[in-house]
Amino acid sequence: MVFTDTATGPSMAMMANTTIAAALPPLPAYETRPLPDLLPWISDFWLSLILPHIAYWVVSMFFHIIDVYDLFPQYRLHTPEEISQRNLASRYEVARDVLLEQAIQIGTSAVLNLLDDQQLTGHENYEVAVWATRIRLAQRGLPTILGFVGLNAGALSKNIAGSYPLLAGALAGGFYPSLFELDDMAGTAVPAFASWEILLAKAIYWIIIPCIKFWFAAFVLDSWQYLWHRAMHMNKWMYTKWHARHHRLYVPYAYGALYNHPVEGFVLDTLGAAIAYKCSFMTSREGMFFFVGSMMKTVDDHCGYALPWDPLQNITSNNAAYHDIHHQSWGIKTNFSQPFFTTWDRILGTMWKGDTSIKYERTRAAAANKKKGAKGEETKAE
Repeated sequence: MVFTDTATGPSMAMMANTTIAAALPPLPAYETRPLPDLLPWISDFWLSLILPHIAYWVVSMFFHIIDVYDLFPQYRLHTPEEISQRNLASRYEVARDVLLEQAIQIGTSAVLNLLDDQQLTGHENYEVAVWATRIRLAQRGLPTILGFVGLNAGALSKNIAGSYPLLAGALAGGFYPSLFELDDMAGTAVPAFASWEILLAKAIYWIIIPCIKFWFAAFVLDSWQYLWHRAMHMNKWMYTKWHARHHRLYVPYAYGALYNHPVEGFVLDTLGAAIAYKCSFMTSREGMFFFVGSMMKTVDDHCGYALPWDPLQNITSNNAAYHDIHHQSWGIKTNFSQPFFTTWDRILGTMWKGDTSIKYERTRAAAANKKKGAKGEETKAE
C-alpha cells in the first residue's frame, strides 16, 4: 500500500512509507481499573480463602463415596480390612486435625491477600503490544542469523514477497511496508503489527508466562516440601514431635491428606505454598488457582486408589501409588517428593526401587488375619 501526494509525487510517498515501515508500532494508551470479582456474589478475597478447602472436601468426598460403597475394588491400593486394622488414628481425629490445619491456612491466606497489591485490569492490550514489540525487534536479527548458514535473507524476502508478504517481512528483519494504520489522534499513518505478531504476543502473555509461573511455583513447593519432609524423617526429634502423627495413617485415604501436627502443617504445607506463590510473582487470581490445584493434587495423592482415568494421577508419576509406598513401614525412608513431581527423589536417590506386589500382599493378609482373630475373640467373649 503506497500513499501518493500530488506535490511530492510517488517517489516521496514511497520513501515516507518506507520510513513508517521501519519504525516500531506505537504502544496503545490505557487506563487501569480494579479487576472485577470472578463471581458476582462473592469477593475474590473471600473466594481465595475458601475455594481451596471446598476443593479439598469435594475431591475427598468423591473418593470417600467410592471407598464406602466399594465401587472400584480392582483399583484399591489397600483392602477395607487394612484401613480398619492398620491405621492408628480414628476418622474423627483425622477430620478434627484437618479442620484445624485448614483454619490455619485460611488465616495465612488472609494475611497474604491483605499484603498483595490490588489487582488491576485495563493494561492487558498494552502488555500484549509490548511483547509484540519485542517480537518485532527480535526479527531484526534474522538476516544475520540466516547469513551464518549461507542464506541471503534479502533475496529470499524479495522472492516470496508476492505470495507470502508476512513471511517476507519477517525474513527482511521485521520490515512490513504494507502494514500501517491511521492514528486516531493525529490522523497520520503509523506502523502496525502483523496478525501473527499479535497472536504470538497474546500466547506469550496469556498462556506461556502463566504456565512458567505455575511450573516455577510447583518447583519451589516441591523443593521446600522435599527438604523439610526428608528432614522430618532424618531428625528423630522432629519425626517424633511432628511428623509421626501423619504416619499414624499407614493406609492413607483422601480426607486424611492434611492430617498433620499443626506445626508440621504450617511449615510443610502452608508456608511452603505461600513461599512458592510469592517467589513465582503470581497475581492473586493466579495464586487462587495454584492453591486449588495443589490442594486437589495433595488429596489425590492420599486417595488410596490407582484410577487409570484420573487425570491428576497421570500428569506425573508422583501419584497415589507412588506416595502410598512412603506410608508403608518398608518404604518410609523413600519417596519423599510431593506433591507434584519426583525430581528430587530421582536426583538424590531416595526413590523406591523394586517390586512392591509381594509386600502389599503380606500386609493385606496380615490385616485379614488380624480381623479374623478379633472376631474370634469377640465370639469367645459372647
